[in-house]
Amino acid sequence: MPSKPPVHSENYPDSYYFATANALDPQPQLTERISVDVCIVGGGFSGINTAIELAQKGFSVVLLEAKRIGWGASGRNGGELIRGIGHNVAQFKNEIGSEGVKAIHEMGFEAVEIVRNRVKEHNIDCNLTMGYCDLAMKPRHMSELEADYQDMLNEGRGESFKLLQKHELGEVIGSDIYSGALVDMNSGHLHPLNLALGEARVARALGVQMFEYSAATKIIKGDKPRIITEKGEVDCQYLVMACNAYIGHKLDSYLGGKVLPAGSYLLATEPLTQAQCDEIIPQNMAFADMRIDLDYFHLSQDNRLLFGGLCTYSGKDPKDIDAALRPNLEKVFPQLKGVKIDYEWGGMIGIGANRLPQIGRLTDCPNIFYAQAYAGHGINATHMAAKLISEALTTQAERFNVFDSVSHMTFPGGPTFRSPMLAAGMLYHRFKDLF
Repeated sequence: MPSKPPVHSENYPDSYYFATANALDPQPQLTERISVDVCIVGGGFSGINTAIELAQKGFSVVLLEAKRIGWGASGRNGGELIRGIGHNVAQFKNEIGSEGVKAIHEMGFEAVEIVRNRVKEHNIDCNLTMGYCDLAMKPRHMSELEADYQDMLNEGRGESFKLLQKHELGEVIGSDIYSGALVDMNSGHLHPLNLALGEARVARALGVQMFEYSAATKIIKGDKPRIITEKGEVDCQYLVMACNAYIGHKLDSYLGGKVLPAGSYLLATEPLTQAQCDEIIPQNMAFADMRIDLDYFHLSQDNRLLFGGLCTYSGKDPKDIDAALRPNLEKVFPQLKGVKIDYEWGGMIGIGANRLPQIGRLTDCPNIFYAQAYAGHGINATHMAAKLISEALTTQAERFNVFDSVSHMTFPGGPTFRSPMLAAGMLYHRFKDLF
């Protein structure tokens, strides 16, 4: 196992992001009973940004986090801010109509702008860098990129996109395994934990009360939901469930049954020389290939290659993340063969059966809202979900209702068997991806 630089120990996962985090600002544990307009359960992007949106509109807000702010996927993901919400949104036309499909498509671009504007307005130090590429690995992928590019031209967005054929790929990446790419200069990459921590400071400045190590252990539904924690309670007019992959089955079996935790993993190399960076990623962009079992990667602010992938649906982490991911890294960049790995980490993302984010309210208790199941594309979608929930709470629910109108399957098999069943299903999709 390669040696790693020391990191501080404050109950965050041992990752590159944690080792380079800005001030972590510990928050107190809830130890009393309080009453507010809105209680939010979950201290990731969805929860923090819902708190910001609602506090800006005059609501009193409490946010409860079971661990630390940004402890889950929000603080350890791939750090890629990519346009789009959901996968193949046209499949939902029968439920939301062509106007609903169009609305989600437009929100996929708006979501990126929400992040960019928040970073700019509040001067959040998270190394936001624009520039991203979808990478084709076979002719079918290239046909899809060509269709996407044509759509961008038809919508008047062409100035931000560029379609690259195989012989042109040297402009953006030093790898010969891809057959083409679509450049998107309005997407990019960032330091996700520093974004979450920066946004938490914005929320606190707006008067949001945040409590860490304050896991919700029980929810009592009703006209005024009551949330029980180990040492405290919250009474509220509205409750927002923003736990995503970490909701579990006991807190709310309905929501827990519709989102499956899946593992995703990353490596961070030692700092590369500037010559190495210029050779592998000359324009400092972020990348993801188009397979189901994709690789994604970009450079950090201090010239490390952050390389992720290896999504697992079995519920079991690999014994050695370096050994599992290094062959993928060296296949993409053989010139980095043997490079030292300084950090390796993983975490859970939330996936729904139809891969559309689940944003809605409980039918048996309509003052309980939820947002979850971002399928690994959560940085932009979480921020959009927060805005939609705030709209719904201020009588502007039209866009919220587009998502709330989509039905989501409950994974069969209960907590014990749903992970193996999904793993078997994903093997089928990976097999299809070979052709």
